[in-house]
Amino acid sequence: MIELELPYPPSVNHYWRRVGARTLISRKGRIFRQKVVSILAARGVCPLDGDLEVLVELYPPDRRRRDVDNTLKALLDALGQGSAYHDDSQIIHLDTWKREPIPGGMVFVRISICRRV
Repeated sequence: MIELELPYPPSVNHYWRRVGARTLISRKGRIFRQKVVSILAARGVCPLDGDLEVLVELYPPDRRRRDVDNTLKALLDALGQGSAYHDDSQIIHLDTWKREPIPGGMVFVRISICRRV
């Protein structure tokens, strides 16, 4: 099992940028991804194998209206880039909660191997 406290991810609305005919990850998206990769490397996280279940608790930075699904793309991609798992297609159960805001925002993530019954 992996448990992490991570920075609050950029919304998918700010994660991608169009440059001519190309679609790229925005500067905010790249900075977020690098922070997550660094946190995972510092913790010595190795990729989990098999089917996974992921719990995400979002603590927004303020009370502005936010859709929880808009934060998941950047978060799950960054976790994969940081080698929490081999590919986000391994995730077969995803549980997401939006909690009360905290200054600066934060995300708590728990990734565990799913025990199918």
